[in-house]
Amino acid sequence: MQRLPDGCCDLIYLDPPFFTGRQRLSNRSDGPSNGYSDRWTGGLKSYLAFMHPRLVECHRLLAAHGSLYVHLDWRAAHYLRVQLDTIFGEANFLNEIVWHYRTGGVASRWFGRKHDTILLYARQAGRHRFNVLREGLYRTDGLKHDESGRPYKMTRKGRLYFHADGPALTDVWDIPFLSTVSSERVDWPTQKPLALLDRILRVSSRKGDVVADFFCGSGTTLVAARRLGRRIVGCDVSAQAVRIATRRIADAETQTVRGRRSRSIGPQARS
Repeated sequence: MQRLPDGCCDLIYLDPPFFTGRQRLSNRSDGPSNGYSDRWTGGLKSYLAFMHPRLVECHRLLAAHGSLYVHLDWRAAHYLRVQLDTIFGEANFLNEIVWHYRTGGVASRWFGRKHDTILLYARQAGRHRFNVLREGLYRTDGLKHDESGRPYKMTRKGRLYFHADGPALTDVWDIPFLSTVSSERVDWPTQKPLALLDRILRVSSRKGDVVADFFCGSGTTLVAARRLGRRIVGCDVSAQAVRIATRRIADAETQTVRGRRSRSIGPQARS
């Protein structure tokens, strides 16, 4: 990160260790597992000391219109929120995104912990890129319908129709976690689904932008970025992770080239 020039990144996504206090290993039966240690001999103080200079670098590397997403869970999200408020400024905080999922074990002594927290900051709020995404369905119970069947609400100004593309996304995201048998799965323990990174990239970047992930792990961010025509910067302290990510990026770029060739031929020529 220190070798990169100021303002060179349009979007940064970080998925750092979560301060779990344990080894994070993939499930393999045919050889040694890949993964990393999320144990901190100095406890929380050493974890925060590790994260702070990296968050400072993210602030330096972001362009004025850039955004930073930091992916965490209940263990350390509130501590890093304070660090980020200090580094970026409270006014540049945009969202605390809740990624909700139902995968995992069942809790018997507390509510099941079924969400991660993603903190979103702008380099300069107001100049940051943000593309409104819409999906899902409106609740239409009890609404009136016009002559063509479209639902609407009556207001003082007349009929209020809903957006045809659906409701705008809020800060609670229901995206399935990757199951152990998912076809997306590679040999990395904390792999995130492509659908999650695809959403982040579509909201906060444009084609040709530089997307960076400095805890790239299995390379999900980088794969999603290449599929969407973004340029990429990625690294990881694990050589295993870099090998997996490099292979996935190469496969994604091969599939993209094949898709372009297929579209350029056209259905009539292929037949």
